[in-house]
Parts: sequence; C-alpha cells; structure tokens
Amino acid sequence: MDIQYIYLNETEMQNIGTTTIERRMELVRLVSHNAHKRLVTCLQGHIGTEAEKRHKKLPLTALSQAMQDGGSQLGEESLIGKMMDVCGEAESRLASELMQHEVQLERDILEPLNQLAEVDIPNILRQRKQLAKLVLDYDSARARWLQASKSIHFSTNYQATAAKVETLKDEMDEALNKVEMCKDQLSADMYNFSSKEGDYARYYVILVEAQADYHRRSLAALEGVLPTIQAQNDSWMEKPAYGTALEEHLKRSNREIALPLEACVMMLLETGMKEEGLFRIAAGASKLKKLKAALDCSTSQLEEFYSDPHAVAGALKSYLRELPEPLLTFSLYDEWTQASNVSDPDRRLQALWVACDGLPKNHKANFRYLVKFLAKLAQDSEVNKMTPSNIAIVLGPNLLWSKTEGTLAEMAAATSVHVVAIIEPIIQHADWFFPDDVDFNVSGMFVAMTPEPDPGPFERRRPGSLVDGDTPRKDRYLSYPRSSPRPSPGFSIHARTLTRQESRGAAAVSALYVVADESITVKETPAGEQEQPIPLPS
Repeated sequence: MDIQYIYLNETEMQNIGTTTIERRMELVRLVSHNAHKRLVTCLQGHIGTEAEKRHKKLPLTALSQAMQDGGSQLGEESLIGKMMDVCGEAESRLASELMQHEVQLERDILEPLNQLAEVDIPNILRQRKQLAKLVLDYDSARARWLQASKSIHFSTNYQATAAKVETLKDEMDEALNKVEMCKDQLSADMYNFSSKEGDYARYYVILVEAQADYHRRSLAALEGVLPTIQAQNDSWMEKPAYGTALEEHLKRSNREIALPLEACVMMLLETGMKEEGLFRIAAGASKLKKLKAALDCSTSQLEEFYSDPHAVAGALKSYLRELPEPLLTFSLYDEWTQASNVSDPDRRLQALWVACDGLPKNHKANFRYLVKFLAKLAQDSEVNKMTPSNIAIVLGPNLLWSKTEGTLAEMAAATSVHVVAIIEPIIQHADWFFPDDVDFNVSGMFVAMTPEPDPGPFERRRPGSLVDGDTPRKDRYLSYPRSSPRPSPGFSIHARTLTRQESRGAAAVSALYVVADESITVKETPAGEQEQPIPLPS
C-alpha cells in the first residue's frame, strides 16, 4: 500500500471536531438541558409516578377535597356550603385535566428532550473523543511502521526485519480502518442530527399546542360548571338588600315592597310617629350599622330597634340613598324637574301626576307605599315637627338625583330645590295621587308590639339613638342660611311650611333649620292655608 495513500492528515482529523454541526450540536445539548430543567419545575406532579398517585399529590386535588369536605360540613342550608361543594367538584376536574396534561408533557416533551440532551448528543460527542483516540493509535502505529521501514536496509537479518515491517503495516492498516469507521459513523450521526433539527424544534411546538389544549379543556370544565354556580347563587334568597337594584331585590325575595322599606315603616308606625325631628336627627352610627346588617340578612329579630326610631329612620334613608337607581328613576329625571318648574299650581300637580304615572310598576308601588306613610307622618307634624315641607327637604334628595352627578353633596345641592317642589305637594295630596288605602303590613310578617309608657318631655326630646353613646350629627342635606347667624344653645328655632311661592325659588331649601343639640327646642310657626286637592285628571 502506498504510504501517501494511507497517510491520514492529522489536521483533517482535527477538522472533524470543529465543524459547524458539532458546535451547534453542543449548543443544542446545553439549551435542551436547560429547557428540560425549567419545564420540570413548572410541573406540580411528581415526575415518573403513576397517573393515579400523581393525581392525588396535586395541590388542586388537595384544594378540591378540602372544599368538598367544607361543603359537607356546612350542609345544603348554607350558600357557602353549596358553593364549596360545586366549586370543589370543578377544582377536581381541573386537577384531572392538569394530571393528564403533565403526563402528556412528560411523555411527548420531557422524555425526548432528556434523551436528546443526556443520551443522543453525549453519545455523538463521545464518538468524537473516540475518534481522537483512534487517530492517536493510528499515528503511533504509522510511526512504528515508518521507523521499521527505514531500518530494513541496514538490518543484518533482512528476513526478520521484513517480517516485522509487514506486521507493523498490518497494525497500521487496522488502526486506519478503525479511524475510517469511527469517522464515518461520527459524520453520519452528525449529519443525521442536522437533518432532524426540525424534529427537535417540534418538541417546543408540541409544548405550546399541549398547553393550549389543556387550557381549552380547563376552560370548558369551568364554563360547564358556571351555569350551576349561577343557578345556585340565584336561588339563594338571603342576599343583601342595601345597594341592590329594586327590581332584583323584589324578584329574588318574591316581595311587592322592599324589605327595608316595609320593616322600617312598620317599626316607625309603632314607635316613631310622635318622635320629634324624625328623619332629621342622625342616629347612632353603631346602631344604624347593626340595623342595616339585620335587614340585609332578612332577620326577623328587630325588637331591639323599636325603641330607637331615629336609627330606623336612618336605615330607611340609607336604603333609598344606596339604591343604584333612585326610586323615582333616572329615566324620568327630566320629567320630574320640568314638572317642578311649572308655575301654575294646578298644572304643576297635573305634570307631577303624569310623571308619577310613568314610573315602572315596582318603583311606583314602592313610592306609593312610602308616600302614604309620609303623609301619615305629616298628620302628626304638630308633635313631630315633620311637615310635608320638612319631610321633602330631608328625604327628597334620597328619592331623585341625576345620573351624571358625582358625590352625595353635589347630588343634594343640584336637586334639592326641585325635590322640595316635587315631594312636598305629593305628600300634601297623597290621597289624590294614590287614592286607595295602603296595608302597610303588606307581607304579613310584622305584628304589633305592646306599646310602652309615654316618656316625659325631657326623654321625648332625647332620642333613643343618643343613649348608646354615639355623637349625633346634623342632617347632611340641610344647613343654616348663609345670611343668618348660627344659633347658639338656648335659642328657639322656628321651622315653617314653605308657601307655594317659596317652593318655586332656591331660597325655599334654606327655610328649615336642623336641630341636634339637646338644649335647643324646636317650634313651628303656623303654616299658611293648605291647598285643596284638585280633581283627578280623567
């Protein structure tokens, strides 16, 4: 064999390890290893365990079990129990979907990535090291053969030397064959890796597709349970009344009159009709909060509040004020204000009647109920000082406000003049606007309480809401006229019914003073001649 033919350039051997493929292969091994490591940390189950054991170890499974156990403990009579049970089943389905998703990731992505980074590429790189070793063996065999070939001409024993040279040549040829075989295998593996790079890239596509499919199945599981959750929630009757739209409250409670409205009216009919400054003197904050909470949970244990009519009146005002839409509605706001601006008294009543008749059925029924009560309250105005004008001033801003207005103070300032001109005549002519009698105990759930002895004059002036230690405050909707000095304790303050002419102007609102100090007594100047109701329009 020709020496030049069998000579393998050492530089050529080294170039095999510095090809672009080999460099990229090393990078692929590194990034695949890192991706595998990070993906494992994203899994919640234990790698390599059976599906059933894996499912039991998932945090979602523990959560669903805890929720279902809690639902069983609370029982069907609790809405929380029902929700925990239904939502616990949903979490269990999510846990099953997650378990299947992670098993798929482990089979289709983690295992191939691990095979690529920890087995396939390292095997190829080991072949590179093996090739380098074989090249060294070949170089050593070739060096020995060359040395023997040179010494054959100087040997005294030619035959022995020639035999040795032949043996060394065989060893060199065998080493060269091993190098060639290893080189071919290494090149084939490298080319094979290069040709399969698209398959390796597919692992990451499969990851995203699997995640998308998992989230779709999870979303379907959640959407499947949402109607059941909504049905359970809608069927639960014990929901807050405060801050809830009137239509919604009446529908789910199967009532004609809102519970806070009926409950407060029934309590005030028992103990509040003679109370001086009702709806004007603020109640104790803690008692008011407690009463609102009691009405929100539809409790019938309201006996303790009968002795504090100011707290009851405050709860009624709060309910009207916290409605998302006022009782007289946003849609009729312009009609109400236009009616209040009509100069002719008879035409104004006619316009107010038209606006009232345009109220939605439930709003009209509840407004009628309230107006009838307020008219009854005004009948005792000589004692309670709550004339139709005074009632309109303190309650009106809670019955009508503009949808575009901001704070409560802005609401009161913007609508107070119109409201007085709207509510006062409706209260004065309640039987004309609503001819039929009203059964205030419309639901039949209230019973009359045994009347308590009438307190003395000092106790009568001291409302029950002040007994529990809360500091009273003046009604938020009223203020002293800017042109008049604030009265000092001991002065008598006069409140009078607004005349028809005064009700048309902005100055009408400031005609009433609010009294919250015990040392101030309230008197009422005799009102002018009352208007006679006009006939109901045909």
